[in-house]
Amino acid sequence: MLTERIDFPGPHGKLAAKLDAPDGTPRAYGVFAHCFTCSKDVLAANRICAGLADQGIAMLRFDFAGLGASEGKFADTNFSSNVEDLVAAADFLRAKFAAPRLLVGHSLGGAAVLAATARIPEAAAVVTIAAPSDPHYVVDKLFAEHLATIEQLGEARVKLAGRNFNIRKHFVDDAGAHRLHDKIANLGRALLVMHAPGDDTVDSANATRIFSIAQHPKSFVSLDGIDHLVTSKVDAGYVANVIAAWSARYLDQPADKPADTPHAEL
Repeated sequence: MLTERIDFPGPHGKLAAKLDAPDGTPRAYGVFAHCFTCSKDVLAANRICAGLADQGIAMLRFDFAGLGASEGKFADTNFSSNVEDLVAAADFLRAKFAAPRLLVGHSLGGAAVLAATARIPEAAAVVTIAAPSDPHYVVDKLFAEHLATIEQLGEARVKLAGRNFNIRKHFVDDAGAHRLHDKIANLGRALLVMHAPGDDTVDSANATRIFSIAQHPKSFVSLDGIDHLVTSKVDAGYVANVIAAWSARYLDQPADKPADTPHAEL
């Protein structure tokens, strides 16, 4: 496997990325969207993309604007800007290598992938890992005690995963403006929903909702015993292996052939 450092233009400036590619010619290219306030180098992104590269799929993992090495201020970003960053990543791959056939999103990155898929026509397979069914879930779960302050002052300092972030009212308002029901129902691509039943960050009811709304072909894999951030190397390897095996059916099809053949849920 080879890992190449890359940057490409995004709506808020340069976005920093890494392309994990197999030693030979890739079977397909994909994009990985990391979890909320994480980065392209978080363990899950690093290990899952490496596992997919080992199985012939080149994966572009990038820092959303305002995070990691990407330009922009986190306080100026929101769910909509994450979706725009995802589309920019797909545009970059399309122009420089090949359009992404696989989209993988972790946590809020999974919700962003669901929202962005309609704007990435070449994507044949979509995977969500521990994703909320709507971005407002993150607001309700993580910011509940700060919402009054945000409403009154326009922003609040919020501690997330040991780090402080300024969360502004536009982030809360933007998250509330997105309802992914129609996006999921009309996804038009093969969907794999992966979620741990004991996830204490994003309740598994979110996965149930995504899966129930989505049309076939769709599959569900229970990540029993795996933590929300997929911190174990063994667990990340398992996730990568399942994604690679499941997606092969769709990535190996001609790009213009729709993934409309029903198959049994895993």
